[in-house]
Amino acid sequence: MADQVNSLEELGTVAEGSAPVAEEIINREPQRDELGRAYATGKRKDAVARVWIKPGSGKVIVNGKDQDKYFARPVLQLILRQPFQVAGVEGEFDVMATVKGGGLTGQAGAVKHGISKALQLYEPSLRGALKAAGFLTRDSRVVERKKYGRPKARKSFQFSKR
Repeated sequence: MADQVNSLEELGTVAEGSAPVAEEIINREPQRDELGRAYATGKRKDAVARVWIKPGSGKVIVNGKDQDKYFARPVLQLILRQPFQVAGVEGEFDVMATVKGGGLTGQAGAVKHGISKALQLYEPSLRGALKAAGFLTRDSRVVERKKYGRPKARKSFQFSKR
């Protein structure tokens, strides 16, 4: 117990003499294909979206249709704009997405997840803002399966005491 530290100054001198702690700084490289696009896969519920982004005017094409035609509800269009607003690059990228499975809400969530991942791959400096907003995390909630002997996943038949 001869190396007991009694004050902050002593702690500083002891820490200077010890081995330095290596700070890992991950330097990410942009990942783009030969056409200058970034690709990512987004998932939500049963929907899977393949998303390509490239610099452009902010046009979003989903399954060959404009986003206003495919996602007619304003709430779903708002979901698609969120990653661009958080990253501060609204209107700077064109998006081309193909999406399968699930319903419209799940598909919108899948495209949003794919856009977020593709933005982060295209421009790694946007990763902090997207991660802080929670857009890079896959929402793993899915519909619970129906159990044998029950009318639904959790619902039971009416209980009768007599």
